[in-house]
Amino acid sequence: MNGAPSAMVSPGLWGFVAFFVLALALYLLMRNMNARMRRMSYAAQEREREAEAELSGKDPGRGEPGAQEPGRDVDTGDAEGDGERTGEPRT
Repeated sequence: MNGAPSAMVSPGLWGFVAFFVLALALYLLMRNMNARMRRMSYAAQEREREAEAELSGKDPGRGEPGAQEPGRDVDTGDAEGDGERTGEPRT
């Protein structure tokens, strides 16, 4: 033994524990990242569908062209349909 490093040295139990903790952290981070990427993809697809529906003149919520709230006159804001405006702002 002339001061050269020994070939019998191993990381031991603490080396295994540290490696296992790092591998577990990597697994959990990758799982979380995949879930977030999937959510972003779904949100982007939904925005794209809404934009296409808006361009084609369809209401994205109902899928019908020119759909409006029942009982509401779009031009006058007349909720009852009797021809009088209530003076309330349309929603």
